[in-house]
Amino acid sequence: MAMLKVNDIHVYYGSIHAVKGVSFEVNEGEIVTLIGANGAGKSTVLNTVSGLLHLRTGSVQFMEQDLKGVAPHKVVERGLAQVPEGRRVFLQMTVEENLEMGAYTQPNSTIAPGIADVYKRFPRLEERRRQVAGTLSGGEQQMLAMGRALMSKPKLLMLDEPSMGLAPILVEQIFDIIKELHAAGTTILLVEQNAQAALSVADRAYVLETGRISLSGTGAELMASDQVRKAYLGG
Repeated sequence: MAMLKVNDIHVYYGSIHAVKGVSFEVNEGEIVTLIGANGAGKSTVLNTVSGLLHLRTGSVQFMEQDLKGVAPHKVVERGLAQVPEGRRVFLQMTVEENLEMGAYTQPNSTIAPGIADVYKRFPRLEERRRQVAGTLSGGEQQMLAMGRALMSKPKLLMLDEPSMGLAPILVEQIFDIIKELHAAGTTILLVEQNAQAALSVADRAYVLETGRISLSGTGAELMASDQVRKAYLGG
């Protein structure tokens, strides 16, 4: 079943036409990735899906319901959570307070079990539970941003540049976590500049160039594509 359907969306920043007729689907149980250079429109697409930006024309459907005009917090309530680019954790709050904030759409009874689940997946966060988030390393902040999103019990998790600014060993850890989340049943839409890492975990992938999709296929097909290798894989 197509969990998310993005159909011919056009998004503007003022007079700048940032996304030009993008269409794609994410089926239940998949990892789908959007790759592309800086400024290609990848984050704009995610922010439009989550309701942070408004589309000019086109449609976004999640679980067969139209998301046009739906407030971002209502999008989260419907089961779609986003881990934003740059992590955007609450720097003055503790790790545990950040996680509690992630559960604002959930009944109070789910908060303690949800935090326990996050700590099981991210033991480092449990060690830092009383620590102020602004003092965490970049990798720990990324884990916290992912854990905070998981507190909303998402059906679809959108990740925006999760490896940005991280050392290679941490990038490997983050992608291991993505694979674990997927194996546990979470559907994932991944935006990532590290094309090699993204395509290695993706069921399907789309290449975004200057606001348009220029290529699509399975992760393996795009990894083998001359066009993708030359532009994004250094081959």
